[in-house]
Amino acid sequence: MEDMKVDEKEALACCGSTQFAKQMALASPFPSLDLAVSAATDIWFNKVDVNGWLEAFAAHPQIGESPSPSSHPTSAQWSKGEQSTALATATDLCLQELSDWNARYRQKFGHVFLICAAGRRATEILAELMNRYWNRPIVELEIAAKEQMKITELRLRKLFSAKAEAVSTGSQYSKVVVSKAEEDFPGKAPQVQARSRPPITTHVLDVSRGSPAAGVEVRLEMWKGVEPCPLFGEMDRGGWVLQGCSTTDRDGRSGQLISMVDAVSPGVYRISFNTGKYCPVGFFPYVSIVFEIKESQKLEHFHVPLLLSPFSFTTYRGS
Repeated sequence: MEDMKVDEKEALACCGSTQFAKQMALASPFPSLDLAVSAATDIWFNKVDVNGWLEAFAAHPQIGESPSPSSHPTSAQWSKGEQSTALATATDLCLQELSDWNARYRQKFGHVFLICAAGRRATEILAELMNRYWNRPIVELEIAAKEQMKITELRLRKLFSAKAEAVSTGSQYSKVVVSKAEEDFPGKAPQVQARSRPPITTHVLDVSRGSPAAGVEVRLEMWKGVEPCPLFGEMDRGGWVLQGCSTTDRDGRSGQLISMVDAVSPGVYRISFNTGKYCPVGFFPYVSIVFEIKESQKLEHFHVPLLLSPFSFTTYRGS
């Protein structure tokens, strides 16, 4: 199969961010679907800023509602297919609850509730919506971004399938692609490529300002001491070895802290943030987070976000 070209309009149907669409068109053509998904994941998480994320979210209809007449026609057709299971399993009461909770969600977070709805029942989506409503806005933003990436991958698969069918049958691509509804991929949950970005990443968000934290110095180290791991309450004795350092950009994301490898070395890592320099009046001169990657986890991706304010911080393992 020859390389597949994705133009800006086609990329926009897969993800409603103009930043994403322009970058995908520039990266095109792609030798395979997997490489297209890998490029899309890298662009979405590392090159599209928060405004681009919000633009993509806004391109989706609310769960349980039809796309607006101004929507991209292919995107609108795909949205109908992706919500087909939910709509087929929804009672009138469930649809009303979805509408009510969607309104509450939008009022709290300022954007549509986003979930990869393909193959999911209405009650399952409603339960997820009610559960995610209680998240903090910064946490919910990242969850929604990951759901958008799942939708983008699903649509890229449909796009490539339609293009391949058009080539094999000699038909017009534009007539084939809009007929690709959700049944082409029944119940398939897209899997985001693990190594479209470094195996360890971070994202610093200033919750006191409600915005990304730019200009925070970040260091990633790995334990190489005599002991298998650093012991609580004992001196480090120079056992930490620097893996990489960077400074967060305007979107709060650090640059590459570790090599792009298929399997990250198992062991104990420490990621440190120069919070004192970022916020001199704050309580923490710096923040260090120590975590362990086990042998069974070496193919996984580890995202360690920091939600920061002058007198508190929160972290968790993202994906």
